[in-house]
Amino acid sequence: MTPADLCDLTEVEGLLRSIAAEHVMPRFGRVATQDVMAKADGGLVTAVDHTVEDALTNRLCAILPGSAVVGEEAVSADPTRLELVAGAEPVWIVDPIDGTENFAMGNPRFTSLVSLAVQGRVMASWTYAPALDLMAIAVADNGAHINGERTTLPKSVTVLRSLDVRVAQPRWWSKLPARLHINRLCMSGISLSYFDGAGLGYLELASGRCSAMILTWETVWDHAAGILLLQETGGTVTGLDGSPFRLDGDNELPLVAAPDSTVAGQIRAAMSDDEATVY
Repeated sequence: MTPADLCDLTEVEGLLRSIAAEHVMPRFGRVATQDVMAKADGGLVTAVDHTVEDALTNRLCAILPGSAVVGEEAVSADPTRLELVAGAEPVWIVDPIDGTENFAMGNPRFTSLVSLAVQGRVMASWTYAPALDLMAIAVADNGAHINGERTTLPKSVTVLRSLDVRVAQPRWWSKLPARLHINRLCMSGISLSYFDGAGLGYLELASGRCSAMILTWETVWDHAAGILLLQETGGTVTGLDGSPFRLDGDNELPLVAAPDSTVAGQIRAAMSDDEATVY
């Protein structure tokens, strides 16, 4: 079964664009204070996140009858929905706004993420950054396109100290053992900088704009779309133990997203160096 056998993939791109035009961009940087709420993990959620997820849920299920949706906000209300990602039926994985804080503040670096998975495998994904006019689409075994152009990663740098590696803001990895792994990476001499959100981070890595990413959490809506995008450009995403990312969780963190297995292996080794002096 191919993704095209399941539904008209072009409908999903059009759906993302229309929902962004109707619900996202009119509220970009204009979210009322009372519509912004703190989540248990320290992140933010807005009324727009809920509106966009509801709209995507209704219309994606219409595009593919019999499918289910696992959305970030729905799982927050009912964690058992997460079990659907490993089921036999097609499931849409949705992050309505990845980078909610940026969206609310008027920073254009945010995305909407949609992917289609069957039996635990992502078959197609869409990463849309409406304020940046970027649309990345990946189809399993059929490549990736960014704004309509086929995308493949250039030959990567393999000298460890020459790598430009991106990590989340420190508040997301301030606790052990994540802090230990990141500090070991710093001690190796790798240059680290911060990314805004996983969705845009994967898109920029797939575009060759950085060497790798380190991600210290595994929520499936943050990763599913970007992982397929990176894989279809020639890259790889593994847990610290080298295992491929699993949609249903239990990955050994942090995750390493890299342009190839050589770079990924070097980074994993640096983070696992027990002889490095860390604080």
